[in-house]
Formats: sequence, structure tokens, C-alpha cells
Amino acid sequence: MIDIDRLSTPALAYLGDSVLELLVREALILKGFEKSSTLNKEALKYVTAVNQCKAFSNIESMLTEAEAGVFRRGKNSSHLNIPKSASPSEYKIATGFEAILGFLKLKGENNRINELFSSAYPDLQA
Repeated sequence: MIDIDRLSTPALAYLGDSVLELLVREALILKGFEKSSTLNKEALKYVTAVNQCKAFSNIESMLTEAEAGVFRRGKNSSHLNIPKSASPSEYKIATGFEAILGFLKLKGENNRINELFSSAYPDLQA
């Protein structure tokens, strides 16, 4: 069995990216968006590195010691391909945020994921 605590940060962030995308898509649909073009446009308000960085600032003080450790690992990862749309700092924070979500998903802590997501993106809550 894989030791989740030793799993690579890029792997955690990869999974966390999907977790975040699914949560955002679900929230947008529950808010009444139905057309794919509108859904894609709205989702970009939440899933870009710049916006993930902003969302993370809403939950930073809520992190457990373990989550903060995963965040630091993600933020300090050297395997980053920074897009032109974000600063290196923003992208590193976004990667750390995604790593937390991937970590929690593998731990089966869906309630904690939902708690952090609700606090990170309060405007997406019904």
C-alpha cells in the first residue's frame, strides 16, 4: 500500500487539481448554470492559479499541522511549469493548495475537503 504521507507532491497536486475542478463544476451547476460555454467561463473564475491563490488566503489560518506541511511541500516543489497568467508565487501557492486537496482525498477526508472548499470559495455556496 502507498504511504500517502510520502507520496510525491506533484502527484498530490495532480489529484487535487481534479478534486477542485469537480467541486467547482458541481457548485456552478447547483447555482443554476447549465450551458457548457457559461460553465467553462465561470469555472475560470475559480480554478486558475491566480484565483486559487486568492481562495487559499481564505483558509490558510484553518489548516491543521499536517495540511500546512503538505502545503509547504507543494509550495516548495521544484516540478513547476509556471503559466504566463500567474506569478511564480501565485502558482506555488496554488500548487500547495491543490496538494492539500489531493492529500485529503487520498485520506478519505471528504468532509474536510468540503469544509475547506466552502471557506475558500464562500460565493460558490448555495
